[in-house]
Amino acid sequence: MRHLIIGSGPAGVIAAETLRKADPVAEITLLCGEAGPPYSRMAIPYLLRGNIVEAGTHLRQDPAHYDRLRIQLVQVRAQAVDTATRTVTLGNGKSLPYDRLLIATGSRPSVETIPGFDLPGVHSCWTLEDARTILAKARPGTRIVQMGAGFVGCIIMEGLLTQGFDLTILVRSGYMVRRMMNATASGLLRSWCEAKGVKILTHTQPKGITSEGGVLQVALADGRMLPADIYLSAVGVDPNLGFLQGSGIELGHGILVDANLQSSVPGVYAAGDVAEATDCLNGKRQLNAIQPNAVDQGRIAALNMAGRPARFKGSFVFNVLTTLGLVSSSFGEWEGVPGGESAEVLDEARYRYINLQFDGDRLVGANTVGFTDHVGAFRGLIEGRLRLGVWKQRLLEDPTQIMQAYLAATHSVA
Repeated sequence: MRHLIIGSGPAGVIAAETLRKADPVAEITLLCGEAGPPYSRMAIPYLLRGNIVEAGTHLRQDPAHYDRLRIQLVQVRAQAVDTATRTVTLGNGKSLPYDRLLIATGSRPSVETIPGFDLPGVHSCWTLEDARTILAKARPGTRIVQMGAGFVGCIIMEGLLTQGFDLTILVRSGYMVRRMMNATASGLLRSWCEAKGVKILTHTQPKGITSEGGVLQVALADGRMLPADIYLSAVGVDPNLGFLQGSGIELGHGILVDANLQSSVPGVYAAGDVAEATDCLNGKRQLNAIQPNAVDQGRIAALNMAGRPARFKGSFVFNVLTTLGLVSSSFGEWEGVPGGESAEVLDEARYRYINLQFDGDRLVGANTVGFTDHVGAFRGLIEGRLRLGVWKQRLLEDPTQIMQAYLAATHSVA
């Protein structure tokens, strides 16, 4: 059996290791789109901060790991998939046959459509090569204008400040990390970042970028010009699907998969950021670009590829974000549901906030800032769809009692 995996992030690596365990004699090939060993993009902020060296980003520290498991690493990108002939065309003009194919190509940075985006000095911060470029320019006072304050934009802030960069953040919407937190939580995050020396401009985006004497000039809609040594684009990510055009694989926002993570084409599976699977709470198909989800899907897809039936129970949307030392989180239906109730508690001086969303006597979503002890309780109550009983009213009155509510709910289930 020839197993081909496109993508060497967490989903792809876990899938390859699972396949080897499930099928000791299979041929396993892992396509890596970049040079070097498979690595974690989530480790790049730690590299920027100087907490780790580049080898610390590698998903497996033993250089002989893949050879020992007889997993062949091929460091070239996929250009096209032909599902009729079961072949993948590579960027070097060659092709690889497969019996089972896993697409785990992750995400790519969204591209801003503004004049000057192709100028030298304009970068994203998504790959190790991006990180090397930024670190090479690290000098105290080096000016960075960063467009975007989403999840990726926020986690790299600390690394940029640690290197001594003068950092200005442009936020198109009215608030930061708008896809995982409400306006109140975002306001706390903004205040925290500004207190740490970050300049944040909301309702702002560039009209274009020019270069004068080696210095970038970022033109804003209100007529201002911001000088920058680096323009860093962090406006979001999109699933990496361009090479699938004409493949016959059914696409929505991502690759549509069933409960076995198989696509519309038999023998072709998807996992991670590109897989559009059902949500475990509402049953809707959606992308869920978080590493725990990618790891789980990689394992389940591999088992099915090896002929060992396994079902994906559905993705659970949650994010835990650390921004300059402040931890924020979102879980499930954090924006609430029609007809639902909510409760919140806010302590601006201490940067602490909890917002709870209910559907009947179940907790279905939450936003938190500054609360780090009860992540498991939030997830357990929401993902487990546990009934709160009398604890619903107690949480409406005091949302900080989340751990007590979780213990009571799990005890009643037991």
